[in-house]
Amino acid sequence: MEDVISFASGKFTETVVGFVSAETKELTSTYHLVDKKWTPTIKEATVFFAEILKPMFLNPKRFIILIGGRGSGKTVAKGGHGLINMHDLGRNLMCIREFQSSIADSVHAVLSAEVNRLEFDNSDITERTVKFTHNNSMARFQGLSRNPESVKSVFGFLDWWVEEAQFLSEKSLRVLTPTARKKPKKGLPGKLKEIDSDEVNMDDVQMVFCANPASSEDPFSQRFITPFQTELDQNGIYEDDMHLIIKMNWSDNPWFDDSGLEDERLFDLKNLPRSTYDWVWEGGFNDDIENGLIKPEWFDACIDAHKKLGMKEHGVKKVVHDPSDLGNDPKATLIRSGNIITNVIQRTDLDVNEGSDWALGLAINENADQYEWDVGGLGLTLKRDVNSSLENKKVTAHQFNGASSVDYPDAVYESSGASNIVKQATWGNVCKNLRAQCYLKLRDRVYRTYLAVEANVMTDPDNLISISSDCESLKTLRAELCRMPIKPNSAGLFELYSKKEMREKFKVRSPNCADVLMMSERNHGSIAQEVDIQSLIMPTSNHW
Repeated sequence: MEDVISFASGKFTETVVGFVSAETKELTSTYHLVDKKWTPTIKEATVFFAEILKPMFLNPKRFIILIGGRGSGKTVAKGGHGLINMHDLGRNLMCIREFQSSIADSVHAVLSAEVNRLEFDNSDITERTVKFTHNNSMARFQGLSRNPESVKSVFGFLDWWVEEAQFLSEKSLRVLTPTARKKPKKGLPGKLKEIDSDEVNMDDVQMVFCANPASSEDPFSQRFITPFQTELDQNGIYEDDMHLIIKMNWSDNPWFDDSGLEDERLFDLKNLPRSTYDWVWEGGFNDDIENGLIKPEWFDACIDAHKKLGMKEHGVKKVVHDPSDLGNDPKATLIRSGNIITNVIQRTDLDVNEGSDWALGLAINENADQYEWDVGGLGLTLKRDVNSSLENKKVTAHQFNGASSVDYPDAVYESSGASNIVKQATWGNVCKNLRAQCYLKLRDRVYRTYLAVEANVMTDPDNLISISSDCESLKTLRAELCRMPIKPNSAGLFELYSKKEMREKFKVRSPNCADVLMMSERNHGSIAQEVDIQSLIMPTSNHW
């Protein structure tokens, strides 16, 4: 049976919301409701929220997504937000979880605690209910796992709160998102008649999802995070006409120092694998998988490694492009200067030809020495466009076909120790194809950089790699590389799953950011120059 909360009668008191800076711990602005809109006021705040949550009040959208790690306060914040909407606006609240067997599994306790925090003195909290009747608002608790279809019969709820949304199944998500809707009408199309006067206006319906996603590949992440990953990586927030996505962590919570969690956070930072820590506390995807190409801690060591190790920019400047002509996969382009990755960018708003023009423009504007693009799929049709654009330019164009044989098959492969591959084997005896060869080169380079940064293991700087923290699609790149499984090969060769296999077997989009980094590992020769290794690596007391 569904559990219902309604609110008891009492004297109504206007809520005045104050927003607090996480950095200064001071009040920055105050708002109250005027004609159902939050408006600046000089009145004294009655309740307080983190400043990062201001858009949730001022710019409400149909879908509001709060993502983040432990200590962020996102659940408590949504509880307070939902209660204020009930108390001041009379909006009914539907509280949803994927798994809920009893009231104890719901957010009843959170709402009850928030009523006390918000000091709503017209409330009456019982074991199973909290009452408020001055406006007859109500909340309902419901689980989805046993019968997702049951929410289709729910009408009259303007506010929907989905807690721990990362556990939503694909079926539940598919049923849930279109469910918050108007009550039915009757009549012919274009001549509908209202059944009653309590009809819900779709423009007023709001669904808030709170989550700490474990994987970039779960249904919730695929719907509400990964399509907007680039903007989230850059700004920590994404907003359009339908969505408001806010990434908030412990550092965004002004009250974190009073939570008693700091010692635990520091302990986890020291003792947990970095990928696990980032997931628990920083709201990152837990991208570590068994037999993955690159471990998250290896990747993280490469971020700004040129600053950590004193590496200076030198060598060939490349622009690499993946046209990604299949489905809704984004186009990706990488800019590399020597062993420093200065930017990785993905675009979702371009077709194949537009994407090629964009990448070629970058190559010309960046004064690149080399331009390389993937000729798989429709990429082969871009040859004429590439040749025309680069005519009379200093940029040398190269085609990349990952299924072709390895470069320099008789050259000796020198292992970094990251893979169980016999030293002194030749490239032709180690890798399945060119794609595998370039990914193995990348893996070894990343691992050597990890050893240099974290263990002070000295090596030739030409064998290292640095990935700028300014890369626009940095987190997407991390997720794709760290969640890429190595494919078993009966002949003992190093092999990666193809893009088609990644889509069909693992239900993920093509790893295009990872692929452009992989392609950049191909060696087409270097600009002849005298390089003093010691000038590239400046030893410090902490490193070399």
